[in-house]
Amino acid sequence: MRFAPQIELTPAQREELERLSRGRSLPARIVERATIVLLAFEGKQNREIAQILGVTRRTVGRWRSRFAAKGMEGIEKDAPRPGRRASLPEQFVGEVVRKTTQEKPVKATHWSTRSMAKAMGVSASTIRRIWKRHGLKPHLSRTFKLSNDPSFVTKVEDVIGLYMNPPEHAVVWSVDEKSQIQALDRTQPGLPLKRGRCGTMTHDYKRHGTTTLFAALNTLDGTVIGTCMPRHRHQEWIQFLALLDRQTEKDKQVHLIADNYATHKHPKVKEWLARHPRFHVHFTPTSASWLNMVERFFRDLTDNQLRRGIFQSVRDLISTIQDYLAQHNAAPKPFVWTKSARDILEKVTRARQTLNKSTSV
Repeated sequence: MRFAPQIELTPAQREELERLSRGRSLPARIVERATIVLLAFEGKQNREIAQILGVTRRTVGRWRSRFAAKGMEGIEKDAPRPGRRASLPEQFVGEVVRKTTQEKPVKATHWSTRSMAKAMGVSASTIRRIWKRHGLKPHLSRTFKLSNDPSFVTKVEDVIGLYMNPPEHAVVWSVDEKSQIQALDRTQPGLPLKRGRCGTMTHDYKRHGTTTLFAALNTLDGTVIGTCMPRHRHQEWIQFLALLDRQTEKDKQVHLIADNYATHKHPKVKEWLARHPRFHVHFTPTSASWLNMVERFFRDLTDNQLRRGIFQSVRDLISTIQDYLAQHNAAPKPFVWTKSARDILEKVTRARQTLNKSTSV
C-alpha cells in the first residue's frame, strides 16, 4: 500500500507558503500548489484536499511529493520540458528561402504559398510559417526610381536646407501642379456603408472634363495657396506665379521649390522671374518628386476627396477642391521634414550599390 509523504514545515516555509496561497497577482498554479502543501501539513489526506480544491488526487499527490523531495523549489519552478522537435530540417527550410528569393515559378512572376507548397511537396501552411519566420512576402512589391541627375547631391542639399534651415525674411513655397484631375461620375448610384458591408460604387464611370490644380505649400506654417485652371501651360504657370506675388508680403524674399517640368523653365517664365528678382527658384533633382513637400498635400487631397468623389461637372469638382483648401487653411498643419540631406544621400548610395550588384549578377 502506498502512503502519501508526511509534510513538515519550518516556520519560514510556512510563512512563505501562506504568502503564496494569498497572492492575487501570482500565477494561479503557484497559489494552488502552496495551498495543497499547507492542507497536507494540517494532516489532510489527498482525497480530502482534492475535494476542497476541486482538483484530481493525482495533482495533489504530485505536488505533495515534489515538495517533500525538493522543498520550496519543487513547487515554485516547473520541471524542464523537452518541447516539440523541429519537424523540418534546416536544409529544407534554406532551400525554400533560396527558391523564394532566387527563382520564379514557371507560369507566374512570383511564388504563392500553394505554388511553392506544390514545388516542395509540403502543405501551404508550412510554407506560410517559413515565409513568416524569414520575413518573406512574395505577393508584395514596391516601385522605385533612382535619380540620374548629375547635380543630384547639390540639389538635395539645397532643397533640404530650405526645409530645415529656411532663410530669414523670406517665404519658402513648395509649388507644383496636379494636372488632369478628372470630374468622374458613376454610372449607377452606390450602396451606402452599413454594418457588415462596405460602401460600394460602380467600376465604370462618366467623364465630365478635367481641371488642373496649381498649389503652393508654405513650408513654415502649412497653409496652401491654390487655384484651378483648365490647362497647365507656361501661361497658366505665370498666372499662378503672379498670384503668389500678390499674396506674399512685398518685403519678403520668395523661394520656390519646384520640379523640372518643362513649363517651369519656359523662356517666358524666365523673363517673368527676371522682372521679379525677389523670386528664387530651387529645382528638385530629376525623378525625385518625393522631395517636393507639396506632393504630400496632393496625396491627402486625393485620398480624402478625389478618389471616392462623385462629380457631375468640372464646376462641381473645382468647388470640392476649393472647399478642401478652405478647410485645410482654417487649421493648417505643416509637414515637418525630418530627414537630413546626409541621411538621404547615404540611403541613395546604398540603393545604387544594391542595384549595381543585382545587375552585375
